[in-house]
Amino acid sequence: MTVSVDSVYRPVVPHEREVDPLPVVTKATDYPAGHAVELHHHARGQLIYAEHGVMMVASDGGQWIVPPTRAIWMPPGVSHRIRCVGVVHMRSIYVRPDAAAHLPAQAQAVGVSGLLAELIRAAVKVALPYEADSRDGRLMRLLLDELHALPVLPLHLPQPADERLRRICARIAERPDDVSTLADWAVTLGIDVKTIQRLFARETGMTFGQWRQQARLLHGLERLAIGDKVVDVALALGYDSPSAFAAMFKRQFGETPSAFFR
Repeated sequence: MTVSVDSVYRPVVPHEREVDPLPVVTKATDYPAGHAVELHHHARGQLIYAEHGVMMVASDGGQWIVPPTRAIWMPPGVSHRIRCVGVVHMRSIYVRPDAAAHLPAQAQAVGVSGLLAELIRAAVKVALPYEADSRDGRLMRLLLDELHALPVLPLHLPQPADERLRRICARIAERPDDVSTLADWAVTLGIDVKTIQRLFARETGMTFGQWRQQARLLHGLERLAIGDKVVDVALALGYDSPSAFAAMFKRQFGETPSAFFR
């Protein structure tokens, strides 16, 4: 998908002159499997939500995998790209910057409650522009209230800037079952173990082990999203058994893989 200069610097909504004064506007877009939305940003904050399908969302700060029970809050002006894993029915909520002042200043994975999902379904059917003192206006205000109550979730994988760490992260991304230790990487990179540990803590806020575990889990999420069996995913990620993978998954996300996608 080619992104025009106008769409990079302004919210992607119809009839912008009419809706720019509105605090909340919406857009519904259906994408085919494998579709990619190239790097862009919006003047408004955006809740990136898929009513159906799974998305991979990436920005300079990291990447997230997003099933229908989750969404990504993307603050105004933050550049990001999206890749569709399977067919995706995207439902975007755009929030005027002054109305988003109390929402997170960084991109975040957030939980989508049953109430919020229904509000989004109703909101994307609202004709623009709408009157503030109307049923549609009250619906949008309630939607905004729910956005302020979103729980932040651990679906983020921060990306380091240091080229040595990027080599490590690229290998794990290519081969998530790689079992190389910090000592192995120290030999490969020609630096000591403590330097790698210090760099990981400084650039990702995680230890090497935590980053690798998160990378494996997110890779597993993507494979599960396209229908791979838990046993195949577990073995591909280097776990000894499906139960070991499921236990790690539940510790990280609070539910089993099957419940996560339900």
